[in-house]
Amino acid sequence: MKPLLAGRRGLILGVANKNSIAWATLKEASNHGAELGATCQNDRFFRRVSKLIEKDDLPETSLWVCDATQPEELDALFTHIEEELGGLDFILHGWAFAPPDALADDFIETSWEAFQTAQRISAHSLVEIARRARPLMAPGASIVTLSYLGSQRVMPGYNVMGVVKATLESSVRYLARDLGVDGIRVNALSPGPISTLSARGVPGFSKMLEAHADRAPLGRNVTHEEVAQAAVFLFSPMASAITGEIINVDAGYSIMGI
Repeated sequence: MKPLLAGRRGLILGVANKNSIAWATLKEASNHGAELGATCQNDRFFRRVSKLIEKDDLPETSLWVCDATQPEELDALFTHIEEELGGLDFILHGWAFAPPDALADDFIETSWEAFQTAQRISAHSLVEIARRARPLMAPGASIVTLSYLGSQRVMPGYNVMGVVKATLESSVRYLARDLGVDGIRVNALSPGPISTLSARGVPGFSKMLEAHADRAPLGRNVTHEEVAQAAVFLFSPMASAITGEIINVDAGYSIMGI
């Protein structure tokens, strides 16, 4: 079977460690033949992720430091992409962050500064990326971001991130409309709870995992690899007519009423 992403070039944003969905997606896309670039937040993460790339024998992967809040770093990133990859066929937007105190307190206590930070990194950065990527993407290209059910339902402890994910999902639909004229697709995956660096910052996260496994029709949680496989599908020509969608990858949890 021909690899789904053979000859395609991709960018994976927000690789933090071996437990990140971005890392699982990078490996899965590489297994399917893609030429890849990836970003991490700072030099500390750069050293960590570089070791992972070396350990998993992914020598063709370019790695860059990029802070989602710094426009000059975003501009530099796309200069690197144009010079080293020559263009893009797909992007995984894996950036998400909210200040810890905005998760620890009730949502009603959210400060403007915390709200603004979460929106900028977790939602508006998708718009910034799409605008810069557009000239480098041809018809058939795909942008995928990561959401969560807290965008639609109240998840205690998720707080401002739920509101921000709602913004992100709406952004997916508007971007799908704007970029559709260029043949570029924009979608989101909404996984069930997965143990990642950011998820572990949500109060009561272990209880969320237990409740999800107990109530999901498949009777379990999802894995990083399952989310990565769904992302590769959306990157590939097999998803050529899918855009503007929020696709649940949650072992069926989201269909349940009780």
